[in-house]
Amino acid sequence: MAIGGLALDDSDAGNIDAKITATVVMSCIVAASCGLIFGYDIGISGGVTTMKPFLEKFFPSVLKKASEAKTNVYCVYDSQLLTAFTSSLYVAGLVASLVAGRLTAAYGRRTTMILGGFTFLFGALINGLAANIAMLISGRILLGFGVGFTNQAAPVYLSEVAPPRWRGAFNSGFQFFIGVGVVAANLINYGTDSLHNGWRISLGLAAVPAAIMTVGCLFISDTPSSLLARGKHEHAHASLLKLRGVENIADVETELAALARSSQLAIEARAEPFMKTILERRYRPHLVVAVAIPCFQQLTGITVNAFYAPVLFRSVGFGSGPALIATLILGLVNLGSLLVSTMVIDRFGRRILFVAGGIQMFICQVAVAALLAVTEGATGDGEMKKGYAVTVVVLLCIYAAGFGWSWGPLSWLVPSEIFPLKMRPAGQSLSVAVNFAATFALSQTFLVTLCDFKYGAFLFYGGWIFIMTLFVIMLLPETKGIPVDSMYQVWEKHWYWQRFTKPTST
Repeated sequence: MAIGGLALDDSDAGNIDAKITATVVMSCIVAASCGLIFGYDIGISGGVTTMKPFLEKFFPSVLKKASEAKTNVYCVYDSQLLTAFTSSLYVAGLVASLVAGRLTAAYGRRTTMILGGFTFLFGALINGLAANIAMLISGRILLGFGVGFTNQAAPVYLSEVAPPRWRGAFNSGFQFFIGVGVVAANLINYGTDSLHNGWRISLGLAAVPAAIMTVGCLFISDTPSSLLARGKHEHAHASLLKLRGVENIADVETELAALARSSQLAIEARAEPFMKTILERRYRPHLVVAVAIPCFQQLTGITVNAFYAPVLFRSVGFGSGPALIATLILGLVNLGSLLVSTMVIDRFGRRILFVAGGIQMFICQVAVAALLAVTEGATGDGEMKKGYAVTVVVLLCIYAAGFGWSWGPLSWLVPSEIFPLKMRPAGQSLSVAVNFAATFALSQTFLVTLCDFKYGAFLFYGGWIFIMTLFVIMLLPETKGIPVDSMYQVWEKHWYWQRFTKPTST
């Protein structure tokens, strides 16, 4: 059978023709809802840091600087303590993602997601009750561990459960729920902005999405691949039968046999250290893509823009309330574009969406830089008129839309589907760890970069978007419709990566 120009053997046929059942849909929705906690935190943190009572209690120096008559708009929120509040989550997430690979392999994808949900829930409660900066950052660290566990396990779960021809659509659900979390957080921030302790409500309500996804995970089974890798063959058969439906029992047996062969190879290779294996020449493509894609995703500037959007909008002339409304609009645009991605990702493939989104984001970043250069100037003491400020919002919305149907969902999907089973949990851990490391570095330096580079900060991100678009064009193969256990074929047929891979006879 030929899929996407690649010849597949008969053992893959049952997997390719797998039907979408109610169990598949429900399992994928629950797993994708892990994105809620990450999205909620991204949305809530940026809004809370513009609330006057929150700044009065924890960051009075920032509030004093903002109230000064003469100040550089690019430098108002340049505070290392404020940066530590936002970026501490990513340090914890980095550590958790490195540990999560072993947990996922030993105890399963579902268990890791549940552990992440509980950890995030406790972190949310501590943040909501925070009495000092130490308590606030301690809660952030727990949130980071929760996000690290779920971000590692959920994309792998989705890639292993979804039928190959619809894997892109189901996996993009993870990014969609991140978008839902961001929008929900923006709405809550807007509603609590006028309350004296509104920041406590905003931070504490992070426990709600954590509880939703944790309870949901209790009602789904682990993936057949994970169960087979842990020697639970009967459970794997029952799980696959639920996912594919009893009316497709012949296809279930064929798919289970193919998964069992991959699982046996994974068990035999389990004693082999991951870092030693991933450095082998034949896995060079996997290593490069697993590191480059999450790194590039953060170098689009989307996460720091989401974190600091209210700060940015206040800097260009919006008040606290209008800044939060503008941020909400940005989140809604991103959410709508994610729906577009879900509908087209398995029709047009990964590469074309990467490239189209990259071009769109590049143009918008350059345009924002030009607008800030003309209105605010290099000194940051110019006055931006309302019309120009609205134009900035529109440009950032178009930028967010480009990210939403390209680098947003695809950056989680592609690394989760390219590794062979024996390396999949550890490979996804590596990818998530790189994502957290890049996010930490950028969130730690964004406010300083904005203060020092001024409008050039947007040109900085625009330059990286140009580079990553070239990377996709030259070095990323198309993975649309290919079963995860047959993914080796895309490397063997790629014009560049084929020199590193060895033909597989199985």
